[in-house]
Amino acid sequence: MEEVRTFLLKHAEEDLLPWKHQSFASTHFGLSIGQVERIALEAGLLPSRYQRNRKTISLANQLRLFRSHAAVIGCGGLGGYIIEQLARLGVGRITAVDPDVFEEHNLNRQLYSSPATLGRPKVEAAHKRVLEINPAVTLYPLKVAFSKTNGFDMLQGVDVVIDALDSIPVRLELAEVSAEVNAPLVHGAIGGWYGQVATQFPGENTLRKIYSRNTDGKGVEKGLGNPSFTPAVIASLQVAEACKVLIGQGVPLTNRKLHVNLLEMEVNEIPY
Repeated sequence: MEEVRTFLLKHAEEDLLPWKHQSFASTHFGLSIGQVERIALEAGLLPSRYQRNRKTISLANQLRLFRSHAAVIGCGGLGGYIIEQLARLGVGRITAVDPDVFEEHNLNRQLYSSPATLGRPKVEAAHKRVLEINPAVTLYPLKVAFSKTNGFDMLQGVDVVIDALDSIPVRLELAEVSAEVNAPLVHGAIGGWYGQVATQFPGENTLRKIYSRNTDGKGVEKGLGNPSFTPAVIASLQVAEACKVLIGQGVPLTNRKLHVNLLEMEVNEIPY
């Protein structure tokens, strides 16, 4: 790949690689956009799309993100925003898991829903969107329901798991399987004006503690519903947590839960 590396270095603008040259290199050398991105990052070049990251995320950490694999379980209210932000952040591989299709009641809040996507699989819409916004990212769409039965194989080799489910029993299974594959889990849940975020590393039992009084059903979302803004806020916090986990910086929300009250604009930290 030395020829590709030489081409990219020649056409870089200082240490930035413009999209037109990344795209040309892909076509000219018969490589995927992702392969060109990897070569560029390893050569010390930052694809220009990430230049607003660089004050926060170093080039070395941008490469770590590109080499990372995140699994998003659920592609609805939370999951759509999570996938969008992971792709724009530059996480190289995303496994998206959801068995459902878009329905009309999704239109108020789910990022990839529209009248045109009604009846279409959510993972299909996510896959199409990621190809549009960042073709360097590979998204693996799995139109299946997550369970303990299929979860181990599904999560093998992932670097972080992100919970975007709406079922307490299934998210507890997700926590169990994440621990089995030695992957950190970023939990998020929403309902009405309220949401919560927590991060659980293998060996911890945070989700069991959070849901110790309620291990059945869909939780508060079923009763409170969700407006458009709550999933966007909580998903953003989850992606921030996932980013910290992947690049090994900052203080994660371990052994504690962040509870967000958007009605009163209050954020409380609850230890577990």
